[in-house]
Amino acid sequence: MSDLPRRAVTRSAKLATLPLGFAGRAALGLGKRIGGKSAEIVAQEVQQRTAEQIFKVLGELKGGAMKLGQALSIFEAALPQEIVGPYRATLTKLQEAAPPLPVSTVHKVLVEQLGDDWRENFLSFDDRPTAAASIGQVHKAVWHDGREVAVKIQYPGAGKALLGDFAQLARLGKLFGALLPGLDMKALLAELRERVAEELDYLREAEAQHAFALEFDGDPDFYIPDVVAANELVLVSEWMDGTPLSRVISDGTKEQRDHAGLLFVRFLFCSPARVGMLHADPHPGNFRMLPDGRLGVLDFGAVNRLPGGYPTMFGRLTRIFNEGDMDAVMAGLRREGFIREDIDIDPDALRAFLAPYVEPTAVEEFTFSREWLQAQAARVADLRPTNVVRQLNLPPSYVLIHRVHAAGVGVLCQLGTTARFRDEVIRWVPGFSDDSDDTNDEALAIG
Repeated sequence: MSDLPRRAVTRSAKLATLPLGFAGRAALGLGKRIGGKSAEIVAQEVQQRTAEQIFKVLGELKGGAMKLGQALSIFEAALPQEIVGPYRATLTKLQEAAPPLPVSTVHKVLVEQLGDDWRENFLSFDDRPTAAASIGQVHKAVWHDGREVAVKIQYPGAGKALLGDFAQLARLGKLFGALLPGLDMKALLAELRERVAEELDYLREAEAQHAFALEFDGDPDFYIPDVVAANELVLVSEWMDGTPLSRVISDGTKEQRDHAGLLFVRFLFCSPARVGMLHADPHPGNFRMLPDGRLGVLDFGAVNRLPGGYPTMFGRLTRIFNEGDMDAVMAGLRREGFIREDIDIDPDALRAFLAPYVEPTAVEEFTFSREWLQAQAARVADLRPTNVVRQLNLPPSYVLIHRVHAAGVGVLCQLGTTARFRDEVIRWVPGFSDDSDDTNDEALAIG
């Protein structure tokens, strides 16, 4: 782990550069204004340099800083590619190439968690990890009853490093306020911290994974490996072979990519209704296509518990938007906290911003593509204060739903999937169908 800033002092020092750097650039901007530049141009220059510094530092860190960066992905689209491009590249590198733990450290964790006789649980244990992520790594083994299993081991000190980041990130509230005036940073950080604490709890993850495995047992579309054993830092699950979704993206036929994308969307939309939980980390590494055509799903550390199913508001406002009633849409967004009370937003600008995201639900069949996504990003790549993206807020209760939507759209565009996505929304998202309960629409329309 030597190439990652693990020590608290180092991490604090990196994060502490942000406010100092911002102050310095603000002073520089004042000097330029005196030199003759307009206040608006100077403000835009300061914002751009501020954004550049934010994403540079966040991209160099793991843990809480990286989680925050992921949660802010909707706002990346409002920033120039030269700023966020290196940031995204750094995040990808961290996610895909996390350095493995030394074998001695792996064994030490297993002794601490399973006892000196930990090897008696396994017929064999491969010391080489098959995967490494931000807080842990996975080893293949054979359980004592002959079953092939995946053994997930949390990095020692990962929890302390993750949660420690948030104490430092709390200092950045004013800085983000300058860049994104519509964002309630304090509430967002508090929600993210709580969600990260859940991801560190392997017993909680085991509970969620087992619930999914039970619900989808024998399902014709999905397979979830069940939990074999678990404690605080070690999680043992049934092993699952299959073709990684990343390989379907790179090498799959059009038919295979269409099938994978449709099942991907169906799983995300149906889970809240069937299990009362939403898988909240939908990147390609967590999905496999099985030989029988089913979609296999891994990693339930990040789940959004939705005991009442998908929020009705989401489906209802999507339908109302398609019907053209922007007054009702804006009233609903304000009521849910997406537009703060002190922020004024132009309805036409908001309509233009939301239209691409709602578009897949407005037609019988839709094709996601990288070109489509790039076009949407270009529409909002603007640092001016009037940019709608900078004026929107992300309510804490929608942090994980937003993560799923943002990441999910990215995966679908990588797949280039063409499918009847509207049918899945009608079937699984309450409030979207014209036949759904409209009793709250009048109240929604009047705010």
